[in-house]
Amino acid sequence: QVQLVESGGGLVQAGGSLRLSCAASGRRFSSYASGWFRQAPGKEREFVAGISRSGGSTGYADSVKGRFTVTRDDANNTVHLQMNSLKLEDTAVYYCAVVAGAIWGRKASSYDYWGQGTQVTVSS
Repeated sequence: QVQLVESGGGLVQAGGSLRLSCAASGRRFSSYASGWFRQAPGKEREFVAGISRSGGSTGYADSVKGRFTVTRDDANNTVHLQMNSLKLEDTAVYYCAVVAGAIWGRKASSYDYWGQGTQVTVSS
C-alpha cells in the first residue's frame, strides 16, 4: 500500500509558475514509476507527465511539453511537477499516481495508487 498526498496547488495568473509536490508513504517509493494527471470540469482525466523508477525516463503530454518538468527525490519519497508559463487551459485538479515497476504510462488505468488531488486555477 502506498499513500500519496499532493500539495502546491493554488491560484496563479496566466504566465506564472507553480510547483506541485507529491509525498509518498508506505511501501518503498523507489520501487514505483510515477505519473501526473489532471482533470478539468466536465472532462476526462488526462495524462500530464511521467517519470520512470530510476528517473532516467520522462514523458509529457504535448500540451505541456517545454513548460512542465517532472522530477523525483527518492531520498524524500517525493515527486515534483514544476509548471511554468501556465495557461488558462491548465486549470484542473492535478493528481499524482504511482505504478509498481520501472516504466510510467499514459493511461490512468495503468496506475496502482492515487493521491486525492490538488486544485490548480490559472486566471487571466
